[in-house]
Amino acid sequence: MSLLQDLQWRYATKKMNGESVAQEKVDYITEAARLAPTSSGLHPFKIIEITDPELKAKIQPIAFGQSQIVDASHLLIFAAYDAYTKERVDAVFTQQENERNLPQGFADAYKNQLLGSFEQQTTEQHFQHAARQAYIGFGLAIAAAAEQKVDATPMEGFNNAELDSLLDLQKLGLKSVTILALGYRDQENDWLVNLKKVRIPKENFVLNF
Repeated sequence: MSLLQDLQWRYATKKMNGESVAQEKVDYITEAARLAPTSSGLHPFKIIEITDPELKAKIQPIAFGQSQIVDASHLLIFAAYDAYTKERVDAVFTQQENERNLPQGFADAYKNQLLGSFEQQTTEQHFQHAARQAYIGFGLAIAAAAEQKVDATPMEGFNNAELDSLLDLQKLGLKSVTILALGYRDQENDWLVNLKKVRIPKENFVLNF
């Protein structure tokens, strides 16, 4: 199937049946997110993969009781850097130079320009920038799930601060952005499963200038 056919197949699953998703499929989905393009190649986000039923049960009330949290096979928490630091930026450029067999300091001019820009911003601006990068990976993960015929529910409906506290993300310098619940649709109990996919008409979406 083509990507467009896969995207026609997928929908934001409202009720999952509890069936486990094969780990190789989950690995494929997270790899798609890892390969996502990000600003200056900084890749300022992580994915926290959760399968433990007890932990999912603790997350459910934080996500306003949504059933997909506990019925999903896997929860993928997309968490972005809480700030850009010199250490984090240095690590990215050092890895790039090493893996590309470039001389050490090859990209220092650009790196220092980038650091100078970050120094003029607040940590909240850093986080908002990093979160936008996380959304790129999030979108690719959704598409990869559709390709693998794994149902996925994108979620912003949760208390970020409470989730960060539960997972102790501040120790990792991260803040939660989104959740992607992975599993399989409950054909009998999902009210949305057989309804037509509705999107804005193309003529109202693509504007030609």
